[in-house]
Amino acid sequence: MSDVKDLRISVIGAGMGGLACALAFAKKGFKKIDVYESASNLGFVGAGIQLAPNLARVLDRWGCWAKIHADATTVTSSSIREGTTNRELALVKMHDVVDLYGYSHCVGHRASLAGSMFEACQKESAITFHFSTALETLNNFGPDKVSFTVKPRDGEAYDVETDILLGADGIKSIVRTTLLKSINSSAEVEDTGQAAYRIMLSRSQMEHDPEMLELLDSNCALRWIGEKRHIVAYPISNKTIYNLSTCQPDTNFAVAPSMTYTTRGDKSVMMKVGATMAIEDAAVVAECVSAVPVTDGKIDREALSRSLQVYELLRKDRTAILVDMAEYSGRILHLGEGQAKEERDRQFAEGHKKGNGIPDKWASPEVQQMIYSHDCVASAQENFAEIFSSLTREKTNGVAK
Repeated sequence: MSDVKDLRISVIGAGMGGLACALAFAKKGFKKIDVYESASNLGFVGAGIQLAPNLARVLDRWGCWAKIHADATTVTSSSIREGTTNRELALVKMHDVVDLYGYSHCVGHRASLAGSMFEACQKESAITFHFSTALETLNNFGPDKVSFTVKPRDGEAYDVETDILLGADGIKSIVRTTLLKSINSSAEVEDTGQAAYRIMLSRSQMEHDPEMLELLDSNCALRWIGEKRHIVAYPISNKTIYNLSTCQPDTNFAVAPSMTYTTRGDKSVMMKVGATMAIEDAAVVAECVSAVPVTDGKIDREALSRSLQVYELLRKDRTAILVDMAEYSGRILHLGEGQAKEERDRQFAEGHKKGNGIPDKWASPEVQQMIYSHDCVASAQENFAEIFSSLTREKTNGVAK
């Protein structure tokens, strides 16, 4: 094989991450992309989702953003309030976001985001969806070949050989569990004791209450915070739906594997950034694989492996930082009465007055700058060669350190 675009790409799962992976590789010119999904169709559900400039930047490259943006709400301010009194602790103005980062900070419906990516995938002849087809086992991770077994719901199981297997199969991922097992590790279950619930109120349910209608017609994202809990709320779907996301103690909620990026932080915060990080991941992995050098007319498997290492190095620090912020938010915003809460509220008041950073990092301007300004595709293009070369130099006895 002399053209990297001839590599076979197999994606397990057709959620946000899986759709993004398929679309990212198709947009880079790869010719054979297969997506395996156990569900019979993509009947999109869900509720609100944050659509930050760094996400919009990727979606715009793929031709998806205009339709999503048309259905979204542009957030012009973020208000953090004390849950028991409704006292405003801070109001962060966001009118200049589009001027600073090229895109507004929006909020929308998850179905709009996923549906638009699926429509874009359907227009790509390189992408084939295999619905009602579940991954059964992974047979070989390489290095010479990757193979796995899938089973259609109403058919016989069959083996698939591929060049790159991308696991986008969720928190109960068979791909991740099998890969960890191959290195004598595991994805043990750890209950965070938190749950995030979604509530969606229609305009018809709110229109007879002037205060509720004012919330629906605003461009403000609200967060009410209290001891061990908070609520995030904003209008979506052209302001026809008011979305609320709650976070509170709940030991009955579904637990998540401990060896992922999604366990230590506040669940509702991670739900805000999780899809964005998955989409950024997809864009970067496609960039890295497409940059694999061809040597003597052939694609070297070790070079392909190193390109995936570059992807990991490009992404891990950023995603880890965001998880750490989610953990911090879950701790600082959920404080009960006492000196720590008093100090937090003092910092809110000071930041509110002076325009400085505030304890709610997701609404803090300096954190927004770090998140919103990032162009994951440009970063991959600018840094791939240097990181790839460094891995090549570190190669010892045929294996990169």
